[in-house]
Amino acid sequence: MASAGVYLVGFLGVLIRVVLMNTNLPKWLRSRNEVITPITSWEKVEEGFSLQRQLISPYTGDLFHETPLALRSLKIAHYFPYRVSGFFMIIDILTMVFLFKIAASFVKYLLCTQEKEKDNYSSKAKPLILTEYYLSWLPLTVVGVHALSPFSIMTTLASSTAAVTNLAVLIAFYNMVIGNRVLCTLFLAIASYQTLYPMVFIVPAALHFCKQSKKLASVSYTSRESIYSYVETLSLFGTFLGLLVGFSFLVEGNWNFVFSTYGFILNVPDLTPNIGVFWYFFTEMFDHFRTLFVCVFQLNAVVYTLPLAIKFSEKPFFLLYVLIFLTSIFKSYPSYGDAALYFSLLPLWSHVFPYMRNTLVVCGMYICSVVLAPILYHLWIFAGSANANFYFAITLVYSTAQIFLVTDVIFAYLRREYDLYHGTEHLNPDGTKARIRLD
Repeated sequence: MASAGVYLVGFLGVLIRVVLMNTNLPKWLRSRNEVITPITSWEKVEEGFSLQRQLISPYTGDLFHETPLALRSLKIAHYFPYRVSGFFMIIDILTMVFLFKIAASFVKYLLCTQEKEKDNYSSKAKPLILTEYYLSWLPLTVVGVHALSPFSIMTTLASSTAAVTNLAVLIAFYNMVIGNRVLCTLFLAIASYQTLYPMVFIVPAALHFCKQSKKLASVSYTSRESIYSYVETLSLFGTFLGLLVGFSFLVEGNWNFVFSTYGFILNVPDLTPNIGVFWYFFTEMFDHFRTLFVCVFQLNAVVYTLPLAIKFSEKPFFLLYVLIFLTSIFKSYPSYGDAALYFSLLPLWSHVFPYMRNTLVVCGMYICSVVLAPILYHLWIFAGSANANFYFAITLVYSTAQIFLVTDVIFAYLRREYDLYHGTEHLNPDGTKARIRLD
């Protein structure tokens, strides 16, 4: 029944996209700075094609910021049925396929991990034990969230290249679940080559393959064998990424693309308003402070990797999910495509949802920010009856909602882990109900 539901909800998602593609909505979404960015805009890709046809390097100016290999690969979009729209529809369908495969494989991983650790669980934690029937609905839920999520729908309709990067991350995630180190590092390298930030995802991948090589629930992460596993994973990732960058140099004949792609991401020269926090802050920033604060802001996307890796060294998949979430929040040019990725993977942790505390507040903040962002932007830019502070306020609401959600998921995950090993009933020595606080 669940498998039939997957096909049904997938078909419904495709049908919604096909219907909306025949309206004026895609054209409007391609102009929305919440949905596309200078890095993910298909119009920028078309400009790159046009410059190439005129034998002009796309990287001589400040218009194009896609990578050289992506520019050449994306030309195949013109050969699909319905051209670009058909290409992104296929990308979306492939995304659903890999989400299904991830969920199905992750169910086996959860049950296998639980079986290994069950002997250490508290006898009073039986209500928290995952069952095969409960998890059998996970693939349907994951595919359904992606198929019906407005973030995923908007990303597809806007022909945002973020969909391609998301697919690469999902393929890497799937190969990490099934234990294929080579393909996992390959697709992590492809995602990193595209947008740079996925480089931090190699940390949970290295931890997982280290743990897998020992075939134990708990391993020493500082042993010689573990270090060898880390080196193998990092070497594969570095080799693939180096080959991608090297091929880019060969096809371009110079290194100009580095400054137009990675330099653009890191230096944040384009301050067009988006749903992130960079644009407003650096619009107001004095030039002689800019370099310092650019470094500080960029560090936010990576600085949490080490402490989280230490805390969740035994839970590499949850660590990967948290890092996907954090890079979506703190990257220099975020879009709804980033939200589409972490919302699609969120049901993988549905077993911790009962412990979440801010669900209503977070849902309200997401709805308000998505609805009000285009309205306030119109009032500011076109009607002239508002100013930049109005739009920046709603982007702060969106960023705060993301922070509330990821911290709530982390709290819920840790709280459930505590109850698994200590039971669901916590009493003080005098018999009164204890209050659990996570430090």
